Amino acid sequence: MKLNKKDIIAALETISAPGEGKNMIESGAVTNVVCFGDEVVVDITINNPSLQAKKKTEVEILKTIHDKVYQKAKVKVNVKVEAPEKPQIKGKSIPGIKNIVAVASGKGGVGKSTVTANLAVSLAKMGFQVGLLDADIYGPSMPIMLDVDGQRPLAVNVEGKSKMKPVENYGVKILSIGFFTQPNQAVIWRGPMAAKALNQMIFDADWGELDFLLIDLPPGTGDIHLSIMQALPITGSVVVSTPQNIALADAKKGVAMFQQESINVPVLGIVENMAYFTPEELPDNKYYIFGKEGARNLAADLEVPFLGEIPIVQSIREAGDYGRPAALQTATPMESAFEELTRNIVREVVRRNDQLPPTEAIKITTMAGCAAVNKK
Repeated sequence: MKLNKKDIIAALETISAPGEGKNMIESGAVTNVVCFGDEVVVDITINNPSLQAKKKTEVEILKTIHDKVYQKAKVKVNVKVEAPEKPQIKGKSIPGIKNIVAVASGKGGVGKSTVTANLAVSLAKMGFQVGLLDADIYGPSMPIMLDVDGQRPLAVNVEGKSKMKPVENYGVKILSIGFFTQPNQAVIWRGPMAAKALNQMIFDADWGELDFLLIDLPPGTGDIHLSIMQALPITGSVVVSTPQNIALADAKKGVAMFQQESINVPVLGIVENMAYFTPEELPDNKYYIFGKEGARNLAADLEVPFLGEIPIVQSIREAGDYGRPAALQTATPMESAFEELTRNIVREVVRRNDQLPPTEAIKITTMAGCAAVNKK
């Protein structure tokens, strides 16, 4: 069937332009439509730099042309992102750091820090230069998980300024408030004090050249998260959850936080931790203790990538407690699971950098911070 350009334009007039009240044609979002027999190419420009907005635009155009013009049409959609200039300040970029990935969870106890530690050592095993900032001020766990508990960062002179030299182990450079407190000492700080400590660990540190700086955020969606995103232009975020409904409800809020218009940090995807249990004596059996594929289904519902699943295994817990992350094991299912997760995250970072402009650090303009946002 030979497609008609007028029919394609008429179909596109039924779709609202992303973020605007007008349709795609009326708003000028569609910049070009070309037909070749049963093939059609649609060029469109959108203002929302999120991966979700780009994917949604592509799907809407494909579905509309197939439904209203020709079901077997071969449609190619070229989405260009032109983010509008915002009255925001850019965060201080850290020279030498290429990508900053925030690892978050809506709820505590889902294994976010365990996933972060294993992601860090997996990246290092792959040959990347990796740093890890433990931003969980009130419950720092990275010193124990990476077997550097009790160590202290050294002071070094960099271009006439005194800087902290991160502690290093397993090829990962680490900074944590846990290096500056006693094991039995509670950190009882209000938000501004915690934010000041984080800024010192970020900007007064000699991180050197890094391919990835991972930030292990505390659970929830609060003051520490805003402080980090005000201070740094985050490349993307990863949300960790178990398959359990009560954890998924909070994971959804974590995704919504990053997708909020005033924050707008690309969500690289969702990780399902404690996905299933397989007894060592029954390697072919899977027991879904916390529910089955809950995080995978949430990722599909929210239209964000599903990055992988990590089983609940005693050796992962033991490895974290003894300071030797499970990803360091060789020729084990644990090593394979974390390597697959790491490859997926690297792939999403590459895709994000290829398709979207650099993220800006957010600027909070009211004393209340960012408004609540509803997501499906």
